[in-house]
Amino acid sequence: MAGMRIAVTGASGLIGSALAHALRGDGHHVVRLVRHAPRTDHEVEWDPHRQWVDASGLIGCEAVVHLAGAGIGDRRWSAARKRELRDSRVLGTAAIAEAVASLDTPPAVLVSGSAIGVYGDTGDRPVDEDTPPGHGFLADLCQEWEEAAQPAVEAGIRTAYARTGLVVARGGGAWGRMFPLFRLGLGGRLGAGDQYWSFIALRDEVAALRHIIATESLSGPVNLTAPEPVTNREVTAAMGRVLRRPTKLAVPRPALRLALGELSSDVLSSQRVLPRRLLDTGFRFDFPHIDDAIRAA
Repeated sequence: MAGMRIAVTGASGLIGSALAHALRGDGHHVVRLVRHAPRTDHEVEWDPHRQWVDASGLIGCEAVVHLAGAGIGDRRWSAARKRELRDSRVLGTAAIAEAVASLDTPPAVLVSGSAIGVYGDTGDRPVDEDTPPGHGFLADLCQEWEEAAQPAVEAGIRTAYARTGLVVARGGGAWGRMFPLFRLGLGGRLGAGDQYWSFIALRDEVAALRHIIATESLSGPVNLTAPEPVTNREVTAAMGRVLRRPTKLAVPRPALRLALGELSSDVLSSQRVLPRRLLDTGFRFDFPHIDDAIRAA
């Protein structure tokens, strides 16, 4: 793989910045898509809301990794926020897919971000990439998100949908908010704690994205989650073990609803997602267990 020209959207985010760093370490030339006039030859301008990309900047790219999108859990879900979540994903994905499809020599692969929210609330039932989409706002959003990449598929570009789980990282996402609370001894389970959290360590997330780029047999949905999903109660216990702090507190469902509004339904939903396609293509997790993933973060 060494020496490829790879374009990355969302390269300033939690996953994108880690991926760009790793790809450069592999010897690749990483091109960042930015929303301002390019300052270096490592930048390409785009405007996802206008569905515009300077496609000339993608000439010569052998892979494109599209990770841009507004943060799902950054604030309460008002009607305006839900529209922003949708537009940032669907319009941006359509723009990227149309841009790569327009090239005389398109990239070999488009890895387009998605999420395990596509499965809806699955309770304690294990699901994999063959499981049909679920129901609810996030499930509908993820389906639209993936469908927006269709122009790339129709152009014959290998297109994979990276359905990412809860990323265990110190610098952002759910764990970025949890670590300070647990270090203070204020962490605890959410609701009954029986809901499954399908997690993945940040380093495994980055390795899995690189694996998708390099593996020609991977297209369509690919679950990026550790092979042993755990419940929120088990996450809470693991945080206590690793950080050596008490975890006696609990946040009851009504309090979550009051604090988070409709977003609380996502926090309390259960998704027991298995990474069958990664495992079938020989991918090996460095941090398959929750304690290992927390220590790595």
